[in-house]
Amino acid sequence: MSGLSFSYPYLLLILIVVPFLVVYTIMKDKKKYAHIKYSDFNQIKNAPKTWRVRFRLLPDWLRIIAITILIVAIARPHFSFSKHNKDVMGIDLVLALDVSPSMLAEDFSPNRLECAKKVAKDFILNRKNDQIGLVVFSGEAYTQCPPTVDYGVLIDLLSKTNCGDLEAGTAIGDGLAVAVNRIKDSKAKSKVIVLLTDGVNNSGQVDPLSSASFAKQFGIRVYTIGVGSKGKAMYPYRTPFGIQRQQMDVEIDEVLLKNIAAETNGKYFRSTKNSSLEEIFKEIDTMEKSIINVSSYQQNNDIGDKLCLIALLVILAECLLKYGILRTKY
Repeated sequence: MSGLSFSYPYLLLILIVVPFLVVYTIMKDKKKYAHIKYSDFNQIKNAPKTWRVRFRLLPDWLRIIAITILIVAIARPHFSFSKHNKDVMGIDLVLALDVSPSMLAEDFSPNRLECAKKVAKDFILNRKNDQIGLVVFSGEAYTQCPPTVDYGVLIDLLSKTNCGDLEAGTAIGDGLAVAVNRIKDSKAKSKVIVLLTDGVNNSGQVDPLSSASFAKQFGIRVYTIGVGSKGKAMYPYRTPFGIQRQQMDVEIDEVLLKNIAAETNGKYFRSTKNSSLEEIFKEIDTMEKSIINVSSYQQNNDIGDKLCLIALLVILAECLLKYGILRTKY
């Protein structure tokens, strides 16, 4: 902790009025009572003073104290804290998430996309000190959230990710290329992309293996996840009579996903149900740990509001004394 400082120190100049208030209070007290001349004080010089007399100026002193505290409070005093450097476990990671319409298949509960979002959210909350970003792709790809340590914003954007917002298709190469571009210049010792898809590359401008080679050049490891039960899955589709469902074949280009992972020294996973997807993310979480140096700061501890509360209590005490037990009649 570096000590006490003020956001508006120039306001402390107002404290110059405090000595004048003290002098004014003393002078006012002397003129407050009538004066009677006596020739001899010997008979009354040892007369005891009552506690009302001794504390008659206490309300005035309390008012001056309250004014002083309020002046200090408006200058916004706060305690600042020093910087701390420490080594922690952390990586730079981008989640590339397929949001093509096929991700609405219901072989996962409630569907593939919602299951992936839930598991990804738990994965994010389990990380610490990592910069994590989110890229979504369908027939095209874009960055939903750049790498950040603000997990609240990241999770909020993840929750708002839906199918149908992008052009139809599955552009695995484009999704991977956008993710690589997001962390290729990172200085982190470990750079990772987790690419999750349930289909076959059938659109986009960039070949998936070219994107994988691009990732390899920048030392980025890619973990690929194929999502979907084997065989057939129930897909919802919209009709003039509402949502209908039908069985469709599950097609995942596992060979491509394995090649992408192998090219970047990553690993391929196949998930056929909710629990297996959770286990995959847990395995990735244990594999990707890297020591990085981070600087941590603690927010300034502003005590201005506490001083205002103290001043309010002092003013309340003044009123209770002045109009209560020390009330005078004249």
